[in-house]
Amino acid sequence: MSKTASLLFAVTSVIWMSATAISISYNVWLAILFGVLTVATIGAGFVWKARSRR
Repeated sequence: MSKTASLLFAVTSVIWMSATAISISYNVWLAILFGVLTVATIGAGFVWKARSRR
């Protein structure tokens, strides 16, 4: 995986995590949505890394 892709996944995950933390006090459904997006982004990063190694 290139450094640019790693940085993109890391920054995007941090943004989703921050949005999850902020939305916890406002709306539970939004927090759940952002939590799922966080997990999906981290998972996509792992998938990308595994496929790029092959």
